[in-house]
Amino acid sequence: MSSPKFKNVHTMIGPDANIKGPIKLDQSIIIYGKVFGDISTGGSIRVAKDGIVNGNIKCSNVVLGGTIIGDIQSEGSVTLKKTSRLKGDISYRKLHIEDGAKFEGQCDLTLDSES
Repeated sequence: MSSPKFKNVHTMIGPDANIKGPIKLDQSIIIYGKVFGDISTGGSIRVAKDGIVNGNIKCSNVVLGGTIIGDIQSEGSVTLKKTSRLKGDISYRKLHIEDGAKFEGQCDLTLDSES
């Protein structure tokens, strides 16, 4: 099982940060603090063990170790770590759920469109 690369992370929200409002990015983000609002990025999103997002997420890949209250729309993979809590629906291409992850919602597999 491979996980998304986080080499080119350009944005980090520290553990003592509380961000309100939508966040729009082109690159990846790691969240150690709290975000109250939607996040949209062309890159990956990683929510650390104590990180919290209260809003919808749209991105290429997600690795969740903390909490998300909102829907996830991923163009690639979604990984729910054993410490994660997700209350919302997931749209994904690949889904990994570790034992112990808490998930309340629905899953929708996004298929590649064939031309």
